[in-house]
Amino acid sequence: MMFKTTMAAACATLTLFATAALAQVPAGYPADYQKIIDGAKKEGKLVVYGATDSKATQPLIKDFNAQFPGITVEYNDMNSTEVYNRFISEVAAGGNTADAVWSSAMDLQMRLASDGYAMKYKSVEAPKLPAWSMWDDQAYGTTFEPAAIVYNKRLVDAKEVPQTHTDFQKLIQLPKFKDKVTTYDIEKSGVGFMFMTQDARENPKFLDMLNAFGAAKVRVQSSTGTMLERISSGENLIGYNVVGSYALVRAKTDPSIGVVLPKDYTLVLSRVLFISKSAKNPNAAKLWLDYMLSHRGQTIIANESKLFAIRGDVTGETTSADLIKQIGKDNVKPVPVHPMVLQFLGPAKRMAFLKQWKESAGKK
Repeated sequence: MMFKTTMAAACATLTLFATAALAQVPAGYPADYQKIIDGAKKEGKLVVYGATDSKATQPLIKDFNAQFPGITVEYNDMNSTEVYNRFISEVAAGGNTADAVWSSAMDLQMRLASDGYAMKYKSVEAPKLPAWSMWDDQAYGTTFEPAAIVYNKRLVDAKEVPQTHTDFQKLIQLPKFKDKVTTYDIEKSGVGFMFMTQDARENPKFLDMLNAFGAAKVRVQSSTGTMLERISSGENLIGYNVVGSYALVRAKTDPSIGVVLPKDYTLVLSRVLFISKSAKNPNAAKLWLDYMLSHRGQTIIANESKLFAIRGDVTGETTSADLIKQIGKDNVKPVPVHPMVLQFLGPAKRMAFLKQWKESAGKK
């Protein structure tokens, strides 16, 4: 009996030590980082609002829990516009809201950060990130995801597959593609609006592109998933500005899906993460942000979440280094984590842009 009691006590002690070891300060971090870890464990919870599919997020949450046990992550999966609207309305009402906000709608994230909703926190991982991917110790890019052209491989001939934006513009004006082209509903999708406004900056023939959408009677959707489903089924033949990370994952198991990263320029978004200034669990949020930007977290992003790691020192299936090598450094156009992306978000400019889109693309 005494032996069993002693063994039980020893096992409990080992478990205690193992748990403590898992929650130690990561290698290379300052020793006083332990205060953040201890504070996060005391809080015991983290609330994240995100516009990333739960399936892609789960490996990150699982590994975060393995490294920092005792912190429950409550992840709320919404589209990018819902993330923005829910967060801002809850803050205005003075109620509970997210500790951390993570979204692909970079312009909406930057509006929140620049309007004072983000906590200022300098991540210990900041020196490992591209300069364009951070703003004022408040907003941080976490991924490196291309905007892709996606097509049905069964119904679009290999000779028809566009390699540039001009190719795409010409292709969709063919009778075959009428009512068969899809893209985001830029009124409802934050990331869709951002991609289209960035196209307006990069593409000298942007107005011709809008007119081509009109000729094709473009079909709009509010999510990448819906676009991929309709392209796969053949209801649509080709899609524009589809989030490439999701499309490339789908293409590996769906023989109907083909993906093109345009050779003239490929827009790259980075899912922006910030800590809410009104976070109830600020230490847990700091821990999450640092984890997401760490080599360990970025390796999960590259190899399990398949969202393209932003760090240049990460290897795996989907990384910024591989994407740059594939497309060419000069043709990769990352959208900067900076207030400059707010150019079209002012009420007057947004309405003018949407009006132009509706009139040219026939989406009245």
